[in-house]
Amino acid sequence: MNRRQLLARSLLSGAAVALPHSAGAWAAEAAPPARPNILLIFIDDLGYADTGCYGSPIPETPNIDRLATQGMRFTSGYASAPICSASRAALLTGRSCARLGFEFVTDYEDKNPTFDQWADQYKQYPLVPPMKAKNLPFYERTIAEQLNDAGYMTGMTGKWHVAAHHLKYNGWSLTHGPAQQGFQWTNDTEGAWFVPKEERGKYGPYKQGEFPEDELTQGAIGFLKQPHDKPFFLYVSHYYVHDPLATRCQWLLDKYREKGFPDISEDRVKYAAEIEQMDHYVGQLLKALDEAGLADNTLVIFTSDNGGQPDHAWNRPLRGSKWNLYEGGVREPLIARWPGVIEAGSTCDVPVVSTDFLPTFMELAGRQPDADREYDGASILPLLKGEPTPDNLIDRPLIWHFPYYHRRPSTDPSLPIGIEDQYIPLTHPQSSIRKGRYKLLYFYEDQSVELYDLETDISEQHDLNKEKPEVASELRNELLTYLEHVHARFPTPKPQPVTQP
Repeated sequence: MNRRQLLARSLLSGAAVALPHSAGAWAAEAAPPARPNILLIFIDDLGYADTGCYGSPIPETPNIDRLATQGMRFTSGYASAPICSASRAALLTGRSCARLGFEFVTDYEDKNPTFDQWADQYKQYPLVPPMKAKNLPFYERTIAEQLNDAGYMTGMTGKWHVAAHHLKYNGWSLTHGPAQQGFQWTNDTEGAWFVPKEERGKYGPYKQGEFPEDELTQGAIGFLKQPHDKPFFLYVSHYYVHDPLATRCQWLLDKYREKGFPDISEDRVKYAAEIEQMDHYVGQLLKALDEAGLADNTLVIFTSDNGGQPDHAWNRPLRGSKWNLYEGGVREPLIARWPGVIEAGSTCDVPVVSTDFLPTFMELAGRQPDADREYDGASILPLLKGEPTPDNLIDRPLIWHFPYYHRRPSTDPSLPIGIEDQYIPLTHPQSSIRKGRYKLLYFYEDQSVELYDLETDISEQHDLNKEKPEVASELRNELLTYLEHVHARFPTPKPQPVTQP
């Protein structure tokens, strides 16, 4: 059965489908008296339970925890994808990775395989994923470009990862870097995160409580200290806490080794150290914001691009991890602070997703997003202000699309995707939808589905597909209809060899 036939069959029930908002569908509410600055702190591969305020059992994160006491902590904050590049592309554009055709990670500029060469990489699997997207196209308008039009100064430092790698992995593209896609100030650095392979295991002269200077953070602090005659948007995109795991602070590793927690491997020791080091740099940035007198009129958003890596992150109680669409792959820490607007110490249980940032930021800027395209997010400003949840955020469908296989060659592909199992399982091509309390996963190899009630089963352990077939059918139809609407790319059966007559 081909894709079109499958979709036609799935739509026979005639279920109603909620399609995304167009720009003109958003109500233009009055902006706050002063347009705020916006500071987006974006962490790489941070697991849901890797910080103290989200239940971290080991890593210490006093600065992030303090930020949560000063603002709002979201319990159902989501990344737009379970992997770096796709998540970042969706965040920057307010459009899902399915709509963008940008669902995986980028590649090097000179890697241009034919389809047959690409398919050969997946010869052991029944399906062939779509070929990688390399560059976020220029016809996609980023947050920075749209905020520039609204009179904001825009800056970006750190990991870009929505364009082909130039010279080295994650090297900024000379043609599709942040400067070419709206950012007026840019700072290309990996900061203290990068420790050359030959220097891992070597340590600097850092006493307890001391950390190396982080060029990424210092660049951002320099931006904050500049004179600002108009509001700014600063995107601080960390390489922390992505692997390879390394620190130059011997005392930090010793600290976590001595904690003596059960089930803490050497990789988890290194990971906990990286998290605390990242937290230190977040604290430096927030302190600089205070010292510059900017904190009171700055919306700070702290979140991550996808779930934690399964062999060392703490994603419990969530099932899954980076590279798959169970909750551990996409549910993230998400904290928002704006003194005088966001209630300190508050929490929000309404599901939100990183594609919501663009429409939210544009509403803060007093402008609507570009009217010539559809978006997959909605402004969450009413939630930030503590107002009643607007109708368009109540039980809206949130959709994810990952039409790829993923595993490390050293892992057993038969291992299941569990809860914090500390191995890397095989991910099969899949999509998912959350609507209200229910979440459905759809698997492309056999068109099977799994259904979970997240209000009673946040760990996704009890598949309700057979108990609630009407709910599963409705969500499946809505998911597939959306994917068809946005012209999503799908995995295809592998080419069959041509036999000679």
